[in-house]
Amino acid sequence: MSEKSETIERLSVFKTYKLYVGGKFPRSESGRVYEVTDSKGKWLANAPQASRKDARDAVVAARKAFGGWAGATAYNRGQVLYRVAEMLEGRRGQFVREVAEAEGLSKAKAAAQVDAAVDRWVWYAGWTDKIAQVVGGGNPVAGPFFNLSSPEPTGVVTVLAPQESSFLGLVSVVAPVIATGNTAVVIASERAPLPALSLGEVLATSDLPGGVVNVLSGRTAEIAAPLAAHQDVNAIDLAGADEALAKELEVAAADNLKRVLRPQPVDDWSATPGLDRITAFLETKTVWHPTGSLGASGSSY
Repeated sequence: MSEKSETIERLSVFKTYKLYVGGKFPRSESGRVYEVTDSKGKWLANAPQASRKDARDAVVAARKAFGGWAGATAYNRGQVLYRVAEMLEGRRGQFVREVAEAEGLSKAKAAAQVDAAVDRWVWYAGWTDKIAQVVGGGNPVAGPFFNLSSPEPTGVVTVLAPQESSFLGLVSVVAPVIATGNTAVVIASERAPLPALSLGEVLATSDLPGGVVNVLSGRTAEIAAPLAAHQDVNAIDLAGADEALAKELEVAAADNLKRVLRPQPVDDWSATPGLDRITAFLETKTVWHPTGSLGASGSSY
């Protein structure tokens, strides 16, 4: 009697994408999701559609994390950013697939985008303990004083990730914000949010403290509006906003004098970045200290 071998087809395990807020992975409090498709309209996944409450929760988490992250040494922040690059390198294959599907790229072109994004994390990691020397320093004054200027982080920054560059553009706007001690609430690309949501998983398994980066997905205009007007958000990067939305958010942000980084007509995310995105979210603190016999007493103001 012969035994017939049966081939059982294995069912794939579909990934459930979630928000990343405060170091945890909640679903949207509204329970809403929306379909994410590839460049040819093929279904890829259901992404959580964040609500206004999710946005407020992300701001609370970012503010809670700000003190510890801003107070960390610049060298330590550089180590943490480098660790993120290490973790991304280990999950390179996953991101190559997600970027290829999101942007309709060949595997080779998607791999080049992912490699550039990893290199960008390393690039910004190298600037954490150098930016103070570049934008700070001693100022000449007429009088018996030292006058020193040093950069400090602005605070909680809302970042609208680029809509078309789902990963390299995302890294290019998030890394400079946190490199100098700010915390971030990131709105992922509405059309292609999956690489951003997966980045949250990388951040959670690196040494980055929970709340330093919070990732929301959904309808960009719906999430960005309350964040632009939020009194505890200190700055906003409008990289992923179109012209009409950018104007609307600028008006909302003016209510409490937020720093606003406006979208550029053409952003070449593959180009070597300058320091503009680092310095955009820095404040300058100036300290005066007397010299001579008065200075010897240790008095300062």
